[in-house]
Amino acid sequence: MSGRPENQMGSSMRTAADRIRHAISFELIALLIVTPAASWLFGKPMFDMGVVVIVSATIATLWNYIYNLGFDHALRRLTGSVRKSVPVRVVHALLFEGGLLVALMPTTALFLGVPVLDALFVNASFAVFYLVYAFVFNWAYDVIFPVSEKPASAAHSA
Repeated sequence: MSGRPENQMGSSMRTAADRIRHAISFELIALLIVTPAASWLFGKPMFDMGVVVIVSATIATLWNYIYNLGFDHALRRLTGSVRKSVPVRVVHALLFEGGLLVALMPTTALFLGVPVLDALFVNASFAVFYLVYAFVFNWAYDVIFPVSEKPASAAHSA
């Protein structure tokens, strides 16, 4: 037994610890890339962009955990597996970023002292970066830390 939760089909789910490692590593790597890039791109001080990025990353980390847990449960319920094809990964990334874009707009406007429309542009720019980043990061994470898939008969005999 792997210690991972299983469904009736024998498909393993990620553990809470694995999901936490995923969410934290996703955000930390992104912070190192996006803070200096956003400061330069939007002409805002590194500190201001750092505050926006850290607050956004905190919200995004919580969203990442909740969204991925819900997405995996829905995917497993619909397909019997948590394995993601390329089209499913595209849908996964688009839904994640769309939800996050809406959630972060007021915070960005408040911290940068800009109109909501400017905050939308900043967040849309972040969304483009994170859309590509989420696709690449999640695929790499699944390769580096794969979820074991067991045939249904093996799950019942374990």
